[in-house]
Amino acid sequence: MSSSASPAVFHKRITAAGILIAAGIVFGDIGTSPLYTLNAIFHGRVVTEDVALGALSAIFWTLFFQTTLKYVIITLQADNKGEGGILSLYALIRRFWGRWLLIPAMAGGAFLLADGIITPPISVASAIEGLQKINPHIDTVPIVIVILVILFTFQQFGTDKIGKVFGPVMMVWFTFIGALGIMALSHEPRVLKALNPYYAYVMLKEVPGGFWLLGSVFLCTTGAEALYSDMGHCGRNNIRIAWIYVKIMLILSYAGQTAWLLQHTGKQLDGISPFYHIVPEVIYIPSVIIATLATIIASQALISGSFTLVNEAIRLNMWPRHRVVFPGHIKGQIYIPFVNWLLLAGCLGMVLHFRESTKMEAAYGLSVTLTMLMSTVLINFYLYTRRVKMIWVVLVIGLFLLIEISFLTANFQKIKEGGWITLIIGAILFAIMYVWRKGRNIVNGFKRLVSIEEYIPKLKRLSLDENITKYATNLVFLTTSGTSRKVEKTAIDSILSKSPKRADIYWFVHVNVLDEPYAMNYHVDTIVKDDVYFIEFNLGFRIEPRIDYYFRQVANELVKSGEVDVSGRYEQHYQDSKIGDYRFLVMESFLSYENDMPFLKNIMMKSYFNLKFLGVKESINFGLDPSNVTIEKYPVVVSSFQHPPLVRQ
Repeated sequence: MSSSASPAVFHKRITAAGILIAAGIVFGDIGTSPLYTLNAIFHGRVVTEDVALGALSAIFWTLFFQTTLKYVIITLQADNKGEGGILSLYALIRRFWGRWLLIPAMAGGAFLLADGIITPPISVASAIEGLQKINPHIDTVPIVIVILVILFTFQQFGTDKIGKVFGPVMMVWFTFIGALGIMALSHEPRVLKALNPYYAYVMLKEVPGGFWLLGSVFLCTTGAEALYSDMGHCGRNNIRIAWIYVKIMLILSYAGQTAWLLQHTGKQLDGISPFYHIVPEVIYIPSVIIATLATIIASQALISGSFTLVNEAIRLNMWPRHRVVFPGHIKGQIYIPFVNWLLLAGCLGMVLHFRESTKMEAAYGLSVTLTMLMSTVLINFYLYTRRVKMIWVVLVIGLFLLIEISFLTANFQKIKEGGWITLIIGAILFAIMYVWRKGRNIVNGFKRLVSIEEYIPKLKRLSLDENITKYATNLVFLTTSGTSRKVEKTAIDSILSKSPKRADIYWFVHVNVLDEPYAMNYHVDTIVKDDVYFIEFNLGFRIEPRIDYYFRQVANELVKSGEVDVSGRYEQHYQDSKIGDYRFLVMESFLSYENDMPFLKNIMMKSYFNLKFLGVKESINFGLDPSNVTIEKYPVVVSSFQHPPLVRQ
């Protein structure tokens, strides 16, 4: 998004470049679904006309209700200062509806991350398995693993340059699958009658086990949630215009594959997707190549989306802090090493466990269905916030819940076939979010804030006491206090109660992460001129917090404007910097041995501090130069241990 364009202008604008980017970034996941959806529906099943036409009908109406109506028309309206995604949606409505919506937001985010572990393997495997039509004995697993390793290794360098080819490649892909569909349709044009929802009804009602096929039908709309997450990159109207073309090409592809299926009723599939069966022999190898490129792009979009999701979760205090890198020059493009290698490990585990895309699909739809259910809950409250009439909210949300609960029920049968894996992964990710949020709140609840006014005389006296060696010209504390009148008692104790830390100026810096993505502003409160100052930085959740750099910039501006007078410092004659030397003092908590907590609370707090140990340090998270940082630890006593009295002998 251009920094000069407001979110409203950005989302209204329609450009050829924006549409091309939308095709490349937004629709990669849903655009590669034709490679495996119908193959999953007919896996181990004899092809019949009722199931073939019913599946196409169900796919068509699923794309209409879930993708077009729910996401493209309704959900894209819910932009948080230009950004989308389930956590941005939560940030948008939490101030109106309280914090209990945190649970569906965390659950949706957790299962969307679980989706990020299964999408790259199933997408790439479904494309590479096209080689089995040429050589039925080829082992595709090593090829898939090599592609995934290269893909994840490349993340650290950013996607600036190759990102420019995503759009053109995906437009070629969509045009290609649409053209293949038209060619296959010419042999069985009667397939188009399946657009009548009656045929979906026949499959669900009359075909034995027809309802359970919905679990595989749902694969056609996986990627719709990612569509919403990527809104901030492309703009709402560009996505909507691109979807018109993409949807037509998808329907033509599914219809063409169904036409081939109707010509092979009474037979079982040979394990190769119907997609590859409608590809002419003369262009078969190029089709495998372009399909592989499309699945790599689809995987890239979901990987980038996972980085964005975790970054938002960190800013909303739902996830342990990790190092966030900005590898490219595209605004908002981020790379989180920990998440990258975690996703790679998960993807490789999926490939080695399932080995075939048809087996992976059992683990696929369940996590996406749960994410969509959670987003429906949040959209419900968003519509209330927008004062939409009650009758429309009930009808629309009721329709989505009916569809998604049906899909979820159908997906339950996949639990024993592999769906349990994504349920466990999603549950673990949710537990991490819950433990981190709960543990952080407990620790913050024990932080005692004191009035800084009470300590000003001591601070001024200490600052002037030349009998004590000067600790730093400027001593800077990072504080969680949002008011300039109160700071943590641990910070005051660090200055006064331990070895006294004399400084010319004491600074208290608070970083406030806003619900909007790209805000950057600050304000300064002068508590005591030339002695004590309070700075609050207000940063968007997608802004890298370079607090060391920001502090120096603000401090030097205050000196330049005369709000801070350093002319009396004798060191000034020797130092190049206007503000002089400075040192950040970061307070880190640890769980004291003095605790005597109930079992569950003990597990909760130990898990929280273990997660904190695995995360990045506060000093690194806030972009502080290690040469200017001192870290002090203080104990957290949640429930004090009652010691028996000592007896002197």
